[in-house]
Amino acid sequence: MTTIIAHRGASKLAPENTMVAFKLAYQHGAEGIETDVQLTKDNVPILMHDEKINRTTNGEGFIKDLTYKQLQQYDAGKWFHRKFEGSMVPTLETFLKWIKDKPLYLNIELKNNKIDYKHLESIVYEMVTHFKLQDHTILSSFNPNSIKRMKPFQKTMDIAFLTKKGSKNILDATKQLGASSLHMNHKYITENLVKQSHAKNLSVRAYTVNKANHMMTCFQTGCDGIFTDLPHKGMQYRELYHYYETFL
Repeated sequence: MTTIIAHRGASKLAPENTMVAFKLAYQHGAEGIETDVQLTKDNVPILMHDEKINRTTNGEGFIKDLTYKQLQQYDAGKWFHRKFEGSMVPTLETFLKWIKDKPLYLNIELKNNKIDYKHLESIVYEMVTHFKLQDHTILSSFNPNSIKRMKPFQKTMDIAFLTKKGSKNILDATKQLGASSLHMNHKYITENLVKQSHAKNLSVRAYTVNKANHMMTCFQTGCDGIFTDLPHKGMQYRELYHYYETFL
């Protein structure tokens, strides 16, 4: 069955990559949570999608140029709605402490395709391992070199190669990089691709799937998971899909 993974938390209902978005996704029945990790100037892994803080806080500048203490002074919720004022940029450690006793899959995207943070892979891996979450965690990246660096982690953790476009040799390329999963734009995922992937022991997950017809198509392909900003809708439409599949 296709797993429903909340993209940056329930990010259509709350400010993305904040604890309130993660908690809301959990309350709405999401089976997994996807988030993004970057490093501050003092090497603290924090959760934010963009390399700059401009879009999702009331501050400015690159994360790599700010210490975690400096980052704490900025609000990460008011941009979305004033009722979320006071939300902070969470650290990976805070998030892992919260999720460790919950029956949730975790996808951590390493945001190192534009800024290749030094030692990001090992810092995240060691923290996930510290909380004994490696059996429930996927580490993903668009950066092929990062995937290669994470190849030793595959023994204990799912490693996923992220790609924006499909290609004829994408499955072989993914295997050669040392990944165990492939994460693609939902437009390029077909039943045939999923069958070929599973034959090569690769899992396939689709991003970012928010429309009902796109969700239904993904369920039909048999892909292993979808990333959605609306996890409650994903759960509803998956139930509906299987209802039709069973009774009609």
